[in-house]
Amino acid sequence: MEALALSEQSILVTGAYGLLGGWLTRALVEGGARVSVIRRDEQALSALRITGLESAVDVIHGDICAEGLVERALAEYEVDTVFHLAAQTIVPTANRSPLSTFETNIRGTWTLLEACRRHGTERVVVASSDKAYGPHDALPYREELALQPVYPYDVSKAATDLIARCYWHTWDLPVAVARLANIYGGGDVNRSRLVPEAIGATLAGRAPVVRSDGSPERDFLYVEDAVAAYVAIADALGRGEGRGEAFNAGGGRPHRVLDIVRLICRLAGTDIEPDVRGAGTPAGEIDRQWVDTTKLRELTGWKPVVELEEGLRRTIEWYREHPSVLVG
Repeated sequence: MEALALSEQSILVTGAYGLLGGWLTRALVEGGARVSVIRRDEQALSALRITGLESAVDVIHGDICAEGLVERALAEYEVDTVFHLAAQTIVPTANRSPLSTFETNIRGTWTLLEACRRHGTERVVVASSDKAYGPHDALPYREELALQPVYPYDVSKAATDLIARCYWHTWDLPVAVARLANIYGGGDVNRSRLVPEAIGATLAGRAPVVRSDGSPERDFLYVEDAVAAYVAIADALGRGEGRGEAFNAGGGRPHRVLDIVRLICRLAGTDIEPDVRGAGTPAGEIDRQWVDTTKLRELTGWKPVVELEEGLRRTIEWYREHPSVLVG
């Protein structure tokens, strides 16, 4: 991990109890940074707690949407750098509960950015998503493409994206946006997502359920490569580059959902076949997505180093070492 570039920094990570946030927090702590995190749900299961990392960070209790919470955190911990990953990230949940998704993802973003503007934060990296692009006939997604989302989660991330970048163009807040592909890795405790559900089912001897017909295509990025992308963007901001811009990061090519599930079954050493229950692409989801990463590579040198099969092998091993998380 290239967290050493931030070793002199006091850093706030929102969303540290999620998959990417937990791995990012670990990299920053191991790199010598002083890290603060915001915890909303007292009983939430997360890799940050499972691995004992929570004891190595300063924990601020509350909701990022709460008035004054972020401003207090920035001031009390003298924060230099912010990684804003806090979000409601589950597409079916957004379809069922759009208002709570908009509240967390959109209001949470402007609340945080306004606090950063007032505080004079040196650099802010905001999590958008490849979902913000919406359906496009021309793939892969490139940063200059229009954001044209149509579903609640995708709209919330596009709004996050636009709000973040306007804070540079209007108030000179040093902020950049990360549009990442589907992130996977050990520590994802949400069973509604493809990779943890497939691994949990396979290790338990059950057939992994595929909600589509298996044909949708996704770009997958191993979590440690995702962490490196975020750190690379923050480093660029520190050099005065990339401000007000968006950057893609992904694995480099799309994979069919059914192929991913079958690969997981093979790597887990079983002959279980997936249980395909859907027809076409599930409602509220995009059928094909993948991103071009040329812009980030040319600016920072970042590129993914963990191939899909190796990443899935590492992920399966993580869950084997933490059997209480998903198996059952």
